[in-house]
Amino acid sequence: MEERNGTLSARSAVLSALLGSHPPELAARHLVRIGGLFGIAEGTVRVALSRMVAAGDLIQVNGRYTLSERLVERQARQDESRDPHTRPWDGTWEIAVVTAERRAPADRAAFRHVMGALRMAELREGTWLRPANLIRSWPDSVRAQCTLIDGRPHDDPTPLLWDLDGWAAEARRLERELERADGLAEGFLVSAAVLRHLLKDPLLPPELLPADWPGAELRRIYDGFDRAYRTTLLEHLRD
Repeated sequence: MEERNGTLSARSAVLSALLGSHPPELAARHLVRIGGLFGIAEGTVRVALSRMVAAGDLIQVNGRYTLSERLVERQARQDESRDPHTRPWDGTWEIAVVTAERRAPADRAAFRHVMGALRMAELREGTWLRPANLIRSWPDSVRAQCTLIDGRPHDDPTPLLWDLDGWAAEARRLERELERADGLAEGFLVSAAVLRHLLKDPLLPPELLPADWPGAELRRIYDGFDRAYRTTLLEHLRD
């Protein structure tokens, strides 16, 4: 997301609008109107749409735009971050050790992206782990490059893997921003910031979190904000 002085680029405005829509499809005129919230000219939005279609980010059919498959997957991760699928934790950790050889730089970058989406954290180069409390499966790309192990560290590695204090401080700041957000433009920016932050939540089991962890409270506040905001935004788009 590109934010400068409380505004967005045309590309960021389009992506945020579509990632927050279910289904992720909007007419060009609606995307132009959303861009207008940030002073983005209609021509600038339409140029951005053309470039995003050419780059494979969007699909255009009859004047309506939807996300590409890659970005639909990102939206699914975003939705999961709002309502995570977890299970009771028995103390087991998932450990993935990279054993593949001679990986190209692009392959290594893609692998790191996948591991981040799985909410794995890197203890040292090539060794990734997290508590086994998430309901999900391992992608084939990870199985092809890693030896997967279930284990129990002797000492809790959580402080080495995640900055929980930093995440919590930002979550509390965003709670305050949600409570005082005024107007469609400000609400749009705060909403996008909350969704980005939730994607960074490691989704650890309660046993490993501080007693005052703000994850659930941020989700609760955001859900109420989002329902009201979406209603207001839809009314604006219909005008």
